[in-house]
Amino acid sequence: MAALSLCLTVITVSLLLTLRADGAGQNPDHVLQGTGVKHEARRPGEDSTIAPEDAARFLSCYCSGHCPDDATNNTCQTNGQCFAIIEEDEQGEAILTSGCMKYEGSHFQCKDSPKAQTRRTIECCNTDFCNRDLQPTLPPVAPAGNVLLTTAQRFRCFFRYKWQAERQRYHKDLEQEVFIPAGESLKDLIHQSQSSGSGSGLPLLVQRTIAKQIQMVRQIGKGRYGEVWLGRWRGEKVAVKVFFTREEASWFRETEIYQTVLMRHENILGFIAADIKGTGAFTQLFLITDYHENGSLYDYLKLTTLDTQALLRLAYSAACGLCHLHTEIYGTQGKPAIAHRDLKSKNILIKKNGTCCIADLGLAVKFNSDTNEVDIPLSTRVGTRRYMAPEVLDESLNKNHFQAYIMADMYSYGLVIWEMARRCITGGIVEDYQLPYYEMVPSDPSYEDMLEVVCVKGLRPTVSNRWNSDECLRAMLKLMSECWAHNPASRLTILRVKKTLAKMVESQDIKI
Repeated sequence: MAALSLCLTVITVSLLLTLRADGAGQNPDHVLQGTGVKHEARRPGEDSTIAPEDAARFLSCYCSGHCPDDATNNTCQTNGQCFAIIEEDEQGEAILTSGCMKYEGSHFQCKDSPKAQTRRTIECCNTDFCNRDLQPTLPPVAPAGNVLLTTAQRFRCFFRYKWQAERQRYHKDLEQEVFIPAGESLKDLIHQSQSSGSGSGLPLLVQRTIAKQIQMVRQIGKGRYGEVWLGRWRGEKVAVKVFFTREEASWFRETEIYQTVLMRHENILGFIAADIKGTGAFTQLFLITDYHENGSLYDYLKLTTLDTQALLRLAYSAACGLCHLHTEIYGTQGKPAIAHRDLKSKNILIKKNGTCCIADLGLAVKFNSDTNEVDIPLSTRVGTRRYMAPEVLDESLNKNHFQAYIMADMYSYGLVIWEMARRCITGGIVEDYQLPYYEMVPSDPSYEDMLEVVCVKGLRPTVSNRWNSDECLRAMLKLMSECWAHNPASRLTILRVKKTLAKMVESQDIKI
């Protein structure tokens, strides 16, 4: 609670400053570079001296979210000051950006004003890349004379301070490496760390050593968070997820989740290492995991048809992974219950043996049963609209109730089962691969598109008549229908799904 008290003290300081009444004073972005607004440069006459605002740029600053067109490697230059801004978006999420501020008006704007934007704080400094270390905090939302924070604001403030403390731990310049003997494989190292009793992954310095020694081979994927590369460590193939700088919160959250005690499971993507590499000019955020050459379930289903055994192997292994996430393991070396929040076919990978492992945990939510608190990530990312449960789309989900996130995952799991079942051949017939709701919404549906289809019309993905004539597909149809029920309380839990699929797997004598 000390961090929370500090936060409350800092952000309740009154901001009763007076700015100039001109356009720059009313619009604080007037002097920020990289805001997308072009301003005419001042042109001194032949006999005039150069004004300070027209002086050559001499200061290098880190930029994220406010990078001008001529910025390179997240670096901009200015004749004014470096700045960092924290502001609240339309969803109430805190967004931290930074960049270069022009000399003109900077002495006013670096003080910021409540008139500039009601939920925004700016801080400035004047040495190279100094704004990387600035951590402005939001002012409170309260009626006049009332400085008490709402519960939501206190939670957001607490989590932000928690994130910043952990972030600084990773940003420390730890140059030393540990010696890893020749002949040691990644499997050996991970086994040793598991048997040591920590159960939370490799030691930080071992991770950093591995990260420094990885050779990047080629890019194999790209998403809204960054890129995925095939890499090699001492000849072993690994996957390297390189996050965009603006996705640092997602990188931290995914790293934190993967290193949770007792997190390792054969149906969760195997975590190897995480590292931040900073050169002073820009930062690279790495997450290193097992490499699976079959790619995602989305890629696999587009190219591959399934028989009954392959379908059950995929569905059951995905259920096992999700069940491990959702389940709390009690004890001093226990594991919290975790909800994924972005489950979809693109976030499930296919292993060589035809089973699934669940990946992309950057939006995951943890539940602390000791304090009954839901640990929500600070990332500004949201889930994938096509896979959002009705209660997420219509904003009726209770964000303080962890079971609500669990049930939202179950809806998404039902859609994934639908994708798998379409590709199962029965009687020589199989459907082409399609995404859920492909015939009802555009290729990149909006919230409004999905809300209309899922909540207003109450529609669900269509199924072929052939499913009812096959025992396995008929059972899968019953499962998915109970997973994507409109009422979260009516949906199956993943444990129930796992038990049902286990019986089907056993009856078919399928080896997993």
